[in-house]
Amino acid sequence: MATYDYVIVGGGTAACVLAYRLGEHGKSVCVLEAGPADNSIWTRIPAGFTRLLRNPRFSWQFEFAGSDGTNGRTTHLVQGRTLGGSSAINGAVYSRGQAADFDLWEAAGNPGWSYQDVLPFFKKSERFIGEADDHYRGREGPIPVTVTDWRDPLCEAFLDGAGQVGIMRNADYNGQDQEGIGYCQSVIEGGRRWSAAHAYLHPARKAYGTHILTNTVVSRILIKHNRATGVLCHRRDSGEPVQINARAEVLVCAGTIGSPKLLQLSGIGSPALLKRYGIEVVNPLHGVGENLHDHYCPRLVARARRDVDSINVRVRGLPLAKEILAWLRKQPSILSISPILLYGFGKTQPDLRSPDFALSFMPANYAQGVIGHIDDKPGMTCGAWQLRPQSRGYVRITSGDASKTPVIQPKFLDHEVDKYTVVQALKCARSVFASEPMQRFVNMELLPGNDVQTDDEILDYARQYGSTGYHVVGTCAMGPRSNQSAVVDNRLRVHGLHGLRVVDASVMPAITSANTCAATLMIAEKAADMILNEETGI
Repeated sequence: MATYDYVIVGGGTAACVLAYRLGEHGKSVCVLEAGPADNSIWTRIPAGFTRLLRNPRFSWQFEFAGSDGTNGRTTHLVQGRTLGGSSAINGAVYSRGQAADFDLWEAAGNPGWSYQDVLPFFKKSERFIGEADDHYRGREGPIPVTVTDWRDPLCEAFLDGAGQVGIMRNADYNGQDQEGIGYCQSVIEGGRRWSAAHAYLHPARKAYGTHILTNTVVSRILIKHNRATGVLCHRRDSGEPVQINARAEVLVCAGTIGSPKLLQLSGIGSPALLKRYGIEVVNPLHGVGENLHDHYCPRLVARARRDVDSINVRVRGLPLAKEILAWLRKQPSILSISPILLYGFGKTQPDLRSPDFALSFMPANYAQGVIGHIDDKPGMTCGAWQLRPQSRGYVRITSGDASKTPVIQPKFLDHEVDKYTVVQALKCARSVFASEPMQRFVNMELLPGNDVQTDDEILDYARQYGSTGYHVVGTCAMGPRSNQSAVVDNRLRVHGLHGLRVVDASVMPAITSANTCAATLMIAEKAADMILNEETGI
């Protein structure tokens, strides 16, 4: 039975940041990760995400329950299961979202979370490399952020085609204004991925003695007199139960699926759900596990003309050997790029104040539109998705046994606004593919295909072929106690308890208009600052 100042449940993106910042100020920290160490070479090679997404050793292989929005299909959800969490296995894309996203968080009853409040923590986490306005970009943080150095005629044609349909070039979508299109920004430097583990956690272990236990599953938070005092866990190798105590706080960073599951197993959640599985109600909070939402992403896929040098022709044989050699020399290579090369943000209606959909382009033909499965013939893929989905689902335990997977129901395309926006986004992507600059490269549309034309047909295609954006959030939402769906307050403390916080993407009351990793880094930086300021009475 060991004791630390802070016990962190989960070794993912937010956990890594907290471990470093707390250790930096002399706090003893123990990080508990259910998965293994991030010792696979593929966690450093950006293109390695294609292997890690399908490897249950390094990733949670969850399933979304089917619903009307997916024509009853169950769909796959992958989350990181190693040190660094999803930042070790994802596409390494860096996208913050719009200023309005965070202003809406504050307007929902969360003072201190406006864009002006969170911008310093975005800057604190990043070391942006390249030309940019330093009012918006950080230069000295642990996470290197670069603009992809891949350039080819197909990408330039897509940029020109997007301009013809009204989405103009934007050199920095993480700067003053998101609207427009440009080359993707990513957490890649010198051809190597920088996960949160590489940037924060491993330096914390080396410099501050952060204690890290991998292959360790936390089954319950220990609560005494309304205060979290530690956790009960077991090591996968021995199966022996272990109690780890926290002098100050337990910080839950188990992710949007894992965090609400752990709270529910610990007696924190909807009384009806907990009683159904024989769990004593410690703290009734109806919002635990609710408010789940995600970006739903159908993709447009086209076959390229035979003479087009798309990425498909570089992934086998001698061309692949040349790409590996280029990567070793830290030159542009298919091994050192993310699954998005161009990122665009547009509006379904010109009078909207900000973009409401995104386009993500890759000069590669993913078989059946599925990220990571490269076709053997040249092609291109464009994801088209809504930035602020209104549909809401849930995560709920199905047993009092910590080894059992909860039911995960996203209710994709449940809201009429979501249906409309996704259809319009796909139509925009199709317009870009049909533009004059792109017609020199496009041979034929594979998905959805020329027989899909009406809005109803496009919507049905989205239902049949769409999938997660891997951006699940919201299941431990931040909000005032008066909000029945809120789980944590604006300082990320679980309502009704002391010594317990949730710090990860699950606390987002509404999803960012972007990939969620950058915002998760920001949340953790801000959480560490709040924790340390509380200790000093600031």
